[in-house]
Amino acid sequence: MTGAVTLGVEEEFLLIDPETGQNAPVVEKVLAALPDALRGQSRLEFRHSMLEMVTPVCTDLVELTDQLTGLRRAAAAAAREAGVHLVAVGATPVADPVREPTDNPRFRAIARHYGPIAYDAAVCGCHVHVGVPDRETAVRVCTRLRPWLPILQALTVNSPLAAGADTGHASWRSLQLTRWPALGPTPAFTSASEYDDTVTTLVSSGTMLDDSMVLWYARPSATYPTVEIRVADVCPTPADTALLAALVRALVATVASDGGGAPVPDHLLEAAHWNAAHTGMDGTLLDVRTGTARPAWDVVADLVASVRPALRRLGDASRVAAELERIRDEGTGAARQRRALSQGGIPAALAEVTVAPG
Repeated sequence: MTGAVTLGVEEEFLLIDPETGQNAPVVEKVLAALPDALRGQSRLEFRHSMLEMVTPVCTDLVELTDQLTGLRRAAAAAAREAGVHLVAVGATPVADPVREPTDNPRFRAIARHYGPIAYDAAVCGCHVHVGVPDRETAVRVCTRLRPWLPILQALTVNSPLAAGADTGHASWRSLQLTRWPALGPTPAFTSASEYDDTVTTLVSSGTMLDDSMVLWYARPSATYPTVEIRVADVCPTPADTALLAALVRALVATVASDGGGAPVPDHLLEAAHWNAAHTGMDGTLLDVRTGTARPAWDVVADLVASVRPALRRLGDASRVAAELERIRDEGTGAARQRRALSQGGIPAALAEVTVAPG
């Protein structure tokens, strides 16, 4: 892949009661308070306490960061007008009193089909879309990304809290989502037709309600010529999101044109993702290419080395190097929350990920 490679990001946020720290079911009020010009970039999510904001298609990190910052500020101001805080955290930190889906026929069908799983406490992710030439390329890219996605997951852990306490996992969202079928590492497909046949079979079995319930960590868009990467918790700041987006884009550009490595067994991938969700960057990660546990930052260094030509070609190399150094100094979102938790309890931890209105 050469030339401009497009990017787009979807970010999901929680609406939190500032007094109790619980999820606040007021998304309709928040949507109504958004500026008219930005309401089209918002999405009604599954829960009344969730809000999604979607960037337009971007071609560089400066543009993307400006879009992310503007959307967050507008959403935070609308939340404040509704009497709540907009919080960039991956999982419900205290409690989710209202778990009924929003008034959308599809969401209600999902709740009927999947039962109690659909009523788990709300979780929020960050989804990055990268443009690709065609659907065959998209499926090939999804397969070749498999070894790298646990590393991106570890860099973006941002949900250590649940029920008002530290869960012991850096990404509780990731652990919570394992109850859903057809969610996890993308199977190693060899063609778009194999992908389509597999989805058809899973829908027939009831594992998927319909073909929109493909929840794998990487998937080709059903509508646009893009690959969607869904492995990350929502990030605490626009800078964190931009770093994720830059690494995803460089990975997609790299694996789209290389021959791919040896297939990685699913059990190793599942172990690597669990490891990433559990420890984040504070320890070792399972390097699925060697089957060994290695210091997390060494594995990140290998990722960066693999995509460095693409980062340079796309103009992102210096920005990525600086942001990775910042994460190494500050810690992941999970590490920042835990540091605040130790100093000031749940209020301080939530303040760490509360978005300030513009």
